[in-house]
Amino acid sequence: MELEKIRNFSDSELVIEQKKAAEQLFRLRFQMKLGQNEGVKKLRELKKDIARIKTIARERELGLYGEKPQAESVAPKAAATKARKKTSSKKKEAR
Repeated sequence: MELEKIRNFSDSELVIEQKKAAEQLFRLRFQMKLGQNEGVKKLRELKKDIARIKTIARERELGLYGEKPQAESVAPKAAATKARKKTSSKKKEAR
């Protein structure tokens, strides 16, 4: 399943698709144990689809999708690092 298609699902549709994929995965694993090795590629794709669905659900839960990283959060860290460097250089000069 394509990522953009998954992103267009509503939250309830995501849950339904995840359950469908998990059910198919269970059936494929069962068939594999019975000796039918025809579904190896499908097994791999289903596992990836489930991971994609869970990732998108988590992004929505955290509110991450569609937001850009803020430059403000980086600036205080850089300023704090510079301040530590200045104080450590002053200590070295005092010795």
